[in-house]
Order: sequence, then C-alpha cells, then structure tokens
Amino acid sequence: MNNAANITINEELRSFIDPLTSNEYAALERSLLAEGCRDALVLWGDVLIDGHNRYAICQRHNIAFNTVQNATFASLEDVMLWMIDNHLARRSVSDYQRGVLALRKKDIVAAQRAAEPQADAADAAPAPASPPWNTREDVAKAARVSPNTIGQIERIQKAATPQLVEAVRSGTISINAAANVASLPEAVQNAAVAGGRKELQQAARQVREQKAAARPPKEAPADAESELRAQVAALREKVGSLTAENAVLRERLAALD
Repeated sequence: MNNAANITINEELRSFIDPLTSNEYAALERSLLAEGCRDALVLWGDVLIDGHNRYAICQRHNIAFNTVQNATFASLEDVMLWMIDNHLARRSVSDYQRGVLALRKKDIVAAQRAAEPQADAADAAPAPASPPWNTREDVAKAARVSPNTIGQIERIQKAATPQLVEAVRSGTISINAAANVASLPEAVQNAAVAGGRKELQQAARQVREQKAAARPPKEAPADAESELRAQVAALREKVGSLTAENAVLRERLAALD
C-alpha cells in the first residue's frame, strides 16, 4: 500500500550513503518492475531512513510498496549509525565503501561522546583504557579490512580528487594504488584517471618507487653483522687451506718431472 504523501525525504540522510552506480541502479529498477517492491521501506516517524532508491523507482513507475516504522532512535545521529551498521552487514558493499562507512561511524561516535555531559571528578567512574571506536583497529574490525587498509582509505579521503575517488569506488584502481596516487598533485591525479587503469597503475608504481628510493638503507642487526663476519673469516680460512694444499700438489708435480 502506497502512502507516499506521509513520507519525508531528509537530504542529509539520502546522501549519507554512497549512491548506487548506474549499473546497480538499473538492475534494481529491472527487479522492481519484474517482481514488485518486496521489502518494506523503513521510516522514522515520517522520515525515510532505508529504501531511498526503491522509493524513487516506485514513485516513477507507480509500483506499490509497504512501509514499517522504527521508533527506537533518539536523534538523527542514531539513525545514521543504524544506516551505517545496516550497510556494513551487506555483502555487496566493497572494501572501500565499508572502510568509509566505518570511519563515518567513528566520527559520529566521537562527536556523541564529546557532547555527553561530564560527571563531577569525584563521582566519575574511571574511563576505560580503550573505549570502542577509539582506535584504527576498531574501525578496521567493523569494516572487515586491515588497519593498514583503513589508513590508506583515510589518505584517499584527505587528498584524492573526486575523479580518483570514483575510480576507487568503481573498482578501476585498488585502494592501495589509489592511496599512492592521492599523494600526487590534483592535476596529475586527474590525468592518470583520464588515462585509464594502466595509467593509474603506472602512476602508483612511480610513487612507490620514489618512496622506496627515499628510504635510508637499513642497517644490519648486530647479531646478523657478527654472523656475516664469522662467515667471512671461515671462508678466508678455507681459502688459505686450499692455497696451501695447492702448493703441496705443485711441489709433487715438480718432483715427478
């Protein structure tokens, strides 16, 4: 049963989750036209919080849909956290998208904690040593990626151009490669994106090579250095022994003459 007149679209919530690609949107539209809208849209009061794409397609084609209420939220931030958890649980979400969502959750949780009233020092309970969502490991665990990947996504968010971000989202370039390309000037990033996958990979490889060349050479550990010296001494001793043996053989050959 359609009740579109009672549905409000909050633009902040609608744009909070990355939009579908054109292929994903077309696939969803074909599914709705063929099978109808089987999953109910989720509302918080009259605000739509899940099913924005389905709602838009149903409105365009006059497809019937149902709605359900979720009245458990106390604030818009609670709604955002629910939306993030909802998307993190979906298999179709890429590693990059999960990382972005988990980082957004970290920011929201941090803002909520900062806004909480502070208890008097005498009455305050001791703070936990590592509260949830306080470390990169927390974010990585929620996103089901490594902490190193989360660090790369953070670099992409800070320095990548919109064109490079879209290349990551579409799978044209890996997270690791994009994090390297993001260190380049914006014009160079966009030129690499325009050149396609091979150009992006070449740009990332050049950045990695430059970083490797700039690193100071690693010094051998003390124990490894001692072992190498012992090996050199043993080789020298063996060379001396072979030299002496060779001299003896030469003398015997001379005596036979």
